[in-house]
Amino acid sequence: MQQASCVQSNMKETSKLKKPQSWRKWGPYLSERQWGTVREDYSANGDAWDYISHDMARSKAYRWGEEGIGGLSDDQQILCLATSYWNGKDPILKERLFGLTNPEGNHGEDVKELYYYLDNVPSHSYMKFLYKYPQGEFPYQQLLAENRKRGKQDPEFELIDSGLFDNDQYFDVFTEYAKNTENDILIQYTIHNRGNQDAPLHFLPTLWFRNPLEWTENNRPVISPLDCNTLMLQTKKMGNYYCHLEEKAPFLFTENETNNQKLYNVANTVPHVKDGINDYVVSGKQNAINTQQNGTKVAIHYQKNIPAKSSITIKLRLTDKKNNAPFKDFDQIFKTQLSLADDFYADKQKGKSEDQKLVQRQAWAGMLWSKQFYYYYVKDWLKGDKNEPEPPLSHQLGRNEDWGHLMAADIISMPDNWEYPWFAAWDLAFHCIPLASIDIQFAKDQILLLIMERYMHPNGQFPAYEWNFGDVNPPVHSWAAWKIYQMEKESTGKGDLVFLEKMFHKMMLNFNWWVNRKDTEGNNIFEGGFLGLDNIGVFDRSKPLPGGGILEQSDGTSWMAMYALNMMRIAMELSYHNHVYEDMAVKFSEHFFYIAGAMANMNNVEGAGLWDEEDGFYYDMLHSDDGDWKRLRLRTLVGLLPLIAVEVIEENNWDKLPRLVSHIKWFTSQRPDLALLVSNWDGKNGKSQLLSLLRGHRMKCLLRRMLDENEFLSDFGVRSVSKVYEKNPFIFELGGEIFEVKYTPAESDTGMFGGNSNWRGPIWMPVNYMLIESMYRFHDYYGGDFKIEMPTGSGNYSTLKEAANTVSHRLTSIFLKDHNGRRAVFGDNKKLQEDPHFKDYILFHEYFNGDNGKGLGASHQTGWTGLVAMLI
Repeated sequence: MQQASCVQSNMKETSKLKKPQSWRKWGPYLSERQWGTVREDYSANGDAWDYISHDMARSKAYRWGEEGIGGLSDDQQILCLATSYWNGKDPILKERLFGLTNPEGNHGEDVKELYYYLDNVPSHSYMKFLYKYPQGEFPYQQLLAENRKRGKQDPEFELIDSGLFDNDQYFDVFTEYAKNTENDILIQYTIHNRGNQDAPLHFLPTLWFRNPLEWTENNRPVISPLDCNTLMLQTKKMGNYYCHLEEKAPFLFTENETNNQKLYNVANTVPHVKDGINDYVVSGKQNAINTQQNGTKVAIHYQKNIPAKSSITIKLRLTDKKNNAPFKDFDQIFKTQLSLADDFYADKQKGKSEDQKLVQRQAWAGMLWSKQFYYYYVKDWLKGDKNEPEPPLSHQLGRNEDWGHLMAADIISMPDNWEYPWFAAWDLAFHCIPLASIDIQFAKDQILLLIMERYMHPNGQFPAYEWNFGDVNPPVHSWAAWKIYQMEKESTGKGDLVFLEKMFHKMMLNFNWWVNRKDTEGNNIFEGGFLGLDNIGVFDRSKPLPGGGILEQSDGTSWMAMYALNMMRIAMELSYHNHVYEDMAVKFSEHFFYIAGAMANMNNVEGAGLWDEEDGFYYDMLHSDDGDWKRLRLRTLVGLLPLIAVEVIEENNWDKLPRLVSHIKWFTSQRPDLALLVSNWDGKNGKSQLLSLLRGHRMKCLLRRMLDENEFLSDFGVRSVSKVYEKNPFIFELGGEIFEVKYTPAESDTGMFGGNSNWRGPIWMPVNYMLIESMYRFHDYYGGDFKIEMPTGSGNYSTLKEAANTVSHRLTSIFLKDHNGRRAVFGDNKKLQEDPHFKDYILFHEYFNGDNGKGLGASHQTGWTGLVAMLI
């Protein structure tokens, strides 16, 4: 019912504000980092981090996208707007967020700024963003040097550790946007001086056109003053726009063109280049800007002395129609849009505490702020750009060269706009669940995106992520599609069958790709490789094993069992309207049985399955080239994943599909060995029927491990590696080499597999969410009479639903205040925990310390961590 109200609220917003889909033309579609991305890398060796560095970024015109702080753009990123700052002390203008590259950080790439997504609604008719800017010199070199000195076992050195915020000598800059019409956007900047002394600030709202490298004299856009309070922005693609200023300020013009002289010691093609505004403001170079007052980039230069403990407000209005009184109704429009945003969220947050509302609303805000224009034509990128030097042959035949069909120019939900400013297949599926609760159509569009011909490989593979489209992410799109379909059906009483049918046909191709490419032994046991869980195991699962052989993966096989069940359930739903699909439901039910059988006895070898009866756990199996089988008795999240392959079907739904029921009865009579593995499929309880990899005994065994606080269960969710390996590391010998896995609750302490992909214990929100969902599904079947010990060894027994609620509560407690008013996500940082200007601004991290819940990794990964909005 909660999900239903969420979708209804979204419809209410559309109704109240009379916003058609076109109201989404303008949104927070700027990236926070375009430098260091694969798209901008034309190097011979594929070193994207160095091809365009942070230091180069202010001087290099990008090819495939733009970046900015708290900015927005149209949905094709033709025109962009963002903020820039200078405190009079920094060596450069603050136009973009600073962070360390993967080689520079002691735990990989890491943004070193303080910023927060505070509010947003699906139409982006109201948005709010906060950036904290130090009044002292920004510590670029200190951040680099300190992190360079630190090792894998040391914490990261963050901006807040620099001491610049200790005496409140910083600015809080709130950026707010409110729409009056589709192309009429009101912009309000509120700048607070939190310090005890007056402080100067150069504040530069900046507008520019993205350079497509195709400008000519006939189609080149231009920005110029219409009068001292108005800029006119002319482009043939969008028509004219006007930017009105409430308070006039000087206009600083230049071109969004590369400074070739600085970067490559080659003459510039134009006299004024991208970094001209920086050179004018910071270095005082008068000729760095265009005194003729026109260009493709302009900054509005406000120079303010902001009183201590006080604030100023700056107002702009960007519109496609010239307005003779642009600020007459400004405050009323802002008030109205904020009120409507409050109404929108009030509908979905009834009965929640104020703190729950605050965390949930910021989680949704982060989801919406992380929508980005993603532009990448792989074929063009491989061969090089028109009028640009041809890239080296190693580039043309290098990364993603077999994905030349991929053509992306879309608004996509990103994992993190700085650390991961590119889509990832399985992340995107998780994003769509919380997104569906506030914007069902956008969620459906996103889940449909990767099955389009211009994304999906002709062989049926989904693109993983731009660093390697050919890598493998867990197949969770069918799960997400079915869940989104159910959410809409529960809300409106009618599911979107066209959406479901589109997904089913394309996922058929993807399922067959998995069967043909990732089951090398042909035994219904899947290898997969990376599978999104990184290297929590003994070996680097993306590379060949030491000494040869194949690693048969419990998680890979569990994902595929879940995939088969999801496809069966979708086929059943489609069969209610078209009986042709009943044959496909039969096909996937049978495939599920075979996978279940293979997990029990691989290649029909008794005792060679992934299940270990002695330990009551699933383990990966190493199949060596000489035919030997070795069970890797390492307890990780991998062994818990069989829990997610579960489907409960109401009896009346079976009755609609007599051919499917008849076939399953026949099949299980022929293969009783398989029937015994997938629990009570035939509905002995008279209400519903269960298909699962786990009978009651195995489910209890896994839950006993999962809910044991000495193993997987933390006060803040389910750990990814058992805590038993903290004092007694797992040791495995192969080919004369010794491999060791030790529980480490936070960051990786080893670089043995490269990068930071070696986690040994943190809590990950998406897999926790799926485990909780699975416990609810099991409860739907077994009911209130089925009890488990919660936590293990406590003597307290709970229903599966109560246990799931407890795990969910532990996860949400990462963000919510405890009885002392502290949030676990902030760790022991006193400033974050107690300061009134910090303590209620939430960061949704990539993963969390398995012992104390502190946020780790990417700091703004509201993408899949946004699932906490559903748990609240």
